[in-house]
Amino acid sequence: MPATYGFLSTYPPTQCGLATFNAALATHLPGSAGASGVVRLLAGGNAGAGIALDRAAPRVVHTWNTDRPGGWMAAAAALNRYDIAIIQHEYGIYPGDAGDEVLPVLQALRIPSIVVLHTVLTHPDRQQRAVLEQIAESADTVVTMTDTARQRLTSYYDVDPRKITVIPHGAASHSGTPREDHDRPHLLTWGLLGPGKGIEWALRSLAYLDDVRPRPLYTVAGRTHPKVLEHQGDAYRESLKDLAAELAVEDCVQWLDVYLEPAGLSRLIRSADAVVLPYDSTEQVTSGVLIEAVAAGVPVVATEFPHAVELLADGPGLLVPHQDPEAMAVAIRHVLAEPGLPGRIAGLAGGPTLRWPAVAARYQALAARLTAERRPLAAETIPA
Repeated sequence: MPATYGFLSTYPPTQCGLATFNAALATHLPGSAGASGVVRLLAGGNAGAGIALDRAAPRVVHTWNTDRPGGWMAAAAALNRYDIAIIQHEYGIYPGDAGDEVLPVLQALRIPSIVVLHTVLTHPDRQQRAVLEQIAESADTVVTMTDTARQRLTSYYDVDPRKITVIPHGAASHSGTPREDHDRPHLLTWGLLGPGKGIEWALRSLAYLDDVRPRPLYTVAGRTHPKVLEHQGDAYRESLKDLAAELAVEDCVQWLDVYLEPAGLSRLIRSADAVVLPYDSTEQVTSGVLIEAVAAGVPVVATEFPHAVELLADGPGLLVPHQDPEAMAVAIRHVLAEPGLPGRIAGLAGGPTLRWPAVAARYQALAARLTAERRPLAAETIPA
């Protein structure tokens, strides 16, 4: 009989990368949908709207309202109804200091637990470090999505290396979506929008491409991040539009203020000649956007954030220094000038091994190993 999984994470219709990741993983784990369930983390007013969920995805069996104290007890009780707990971790989604209310959940579990780490900081503050080290101690295993994150855990944190498993971020298959023809070279950035996304550097790079004919069209697709919208409104997006006008590239930019459904995102990715990731972060060890672009065989021009450095080393894209629009323009020009590049890079970065079914199968194998390791321990506790 297939194992059942209890997932702890944000979840659609919440609009964030963790929700999308967890829904995809939960949907593709073999045999999980019918008997497994999701314990959904939900902050007040952050539900989002309009995201379709695959019919095969597990249902939400409990909602942990993170604005109310003590919610961890019911969350742990709900997870304990399953064979395996898979817990997504990001500091900002759990209550408490540096999200430390995830710790009593882990300590209350009577089943094997897998914690997926979406952020591993090089310079955490004292509480962030303490929380992550206690997570690794309490969980049966922690998963990082890059070797860079694994190295950070072993170098900067007191974590048992034997507890770390590297499983890449999954990607959807876009092979069934036909590539769209277009009259202008198409550049694309997508994802939740907010300061740190680095869109201003991509806009400045467009100004260095004013001699390219026809002029490239740069699509910036994605809603403003809910937390940014709550505290700052749409000031960042408006500042970008002002900058585009100042640089006289406004006719080269298309703004799509939407959270894309899978089919629409697939069409958009397949229409791109290059995906541009101008991120400011030097800490980002996981990028779902990067994985999706590479898996779709679209050339990537990215700043030197850690996941890009690791994934693009084999050639499916070009790296440029942070906040260097001239270098970004040179890289974009190179990608656009090289015919047939998308077809050549399609097999360079893992191909089918990055697809969700293959990634989910690795989680299934990990869960089976943890369950098998638990059985002898359980037998030892039964009185003769």
